[in-house]
Amino acid sequence: MQVQDKNRPDAAWIEHLRARFPCEREIDRILVRKLSLRDGPGFSPVPLETLVAGVEALLVAEQVPDFTVTNPRWLSGGASKLQMAFDLEWQRPGLGFEKTAMVLRMEPAESIVETSRLREFQLIKAFEGVVPVPPVFWCDPDGTYLPYPALIYGFAPGVTKPSTAASGVSGLGMVIPESVRRHLAPQFVDMLARIHCHDFSQNALSAFDVPQINTTQCAEWGVNWWERVWLEDCEENVPMMHLAAAWMRRNLPVLDVASVVHSDYRSGNFLYTEHDNRITALLDWELGRIGDRHQDIAWTTSRAFSSMSEDGKTVLVCGLMPEREFYEGYEKASGLSINPKTVHWYKVFNAYSIATLTLGTGYRIARNGKTHQDILVAWLIGIGGMIVDEMRTLLEEAR
Repeated sequence: MQVQDKNRPDAAWIEHLRARFPCEREIDRILVRKLSLRDGPGFSPVPLETLVAGVEALLVAEQVPDFTVTNPRWLSGGASKLQMAFDLEWQRPGLGFEKTAMVLRMEPAESIVETSRLREFQLIKAFEGVVPVPPVFWCDPDGTYLPYPALIYGFAPGVTKPSTAASGVSGLGMVIPESVRRHLAPQFVDMLARIHCHDFSQNALSAFDVPQINTTQCAEWGVNWWERVWLEDCEENVPMMHLAAAWMRRNLPVLDVASVVHSDYRSGNFLYTEHDNRITALLDWELGRIGDRHQDIAWTTSRAFSSMSEDGKTVLVCGLMPEREFYEGYEKASGLSINPKTVHWYKVFNAYSIATLTLGTGYRIARNGKTHQDILVAWLIGIGGMIVDEMRTLLEEAR
């Protein structure tokens, strides 16, 4: 095909990518939507009044009676989504009149990670009562009522890190005192095991496709997803990205058990209450899929999310526990084995996806003025080279 202007992609090129990189139907839909809207206007600040009007229109469509939206305000944090906090005074089914603290979570014009609000909504719903999750109420998957696709969920109590702890962006490098981590660590492992052992067949997960057991379909869908995003968004050729994609395709692992995969399970993505050190909510389900548990294991044990013990001698998984203790606790809690070779494949896969988001998508949305977090996204581009170098090390270790 002729050289494509990625800032103004044409329909023929979009169809070419779809045919070349088949993936789940909902993933395909949101990637087509992304490219179809790319030539449109960039991000411009959305007044709170506009968001409130959109929320009200959504609630009317959902036939919510006698409600009032009050105290709307911006909620900081997060590199990928716009968030507005507000209070809803309403007749809550089965509970009567109450005031509920809620959050609107909405896409910008183009996100550093394009995901489906419907998938996120369905997945959180599926895990109510299984693991602690924030309550989710309504979803506007196509941006019918709000400026962009969005969902509404409730506040959960807690903090992401100890009040006295230091950490980098999004919880990276978090140092958790031993007195806290000895309580959080067993909960953290147990909840991951519960996610992977959950019987999702009983849940309404229409936005998900289930890969076939005893095949490489799950891994292939994943590589197709991220290689497609790389080609859609990258500006310059990075040979290591081609090498990594080729290596992954030559070494696709076979799926032994289909599990829900959180895809961003780590410190910084759960809340806990400091008075009793109890995990109260698992957050950021937007990249969740039905797939291979080893993807989560590889992500959670990534060096990027680890920190050192107080004596400087032990690397702690997510700042919580030594890696061996994490593996042993997980296998005991889940009854599932961990295949080191499959974990290593998914470490390469995860590094590839992060490199794609930083060097590819991060550049593209910053260049086109599509995000509300342009300064943070530009900063994230700077870590792309380190991620590519880590990927190179992982490939060398696999030889």
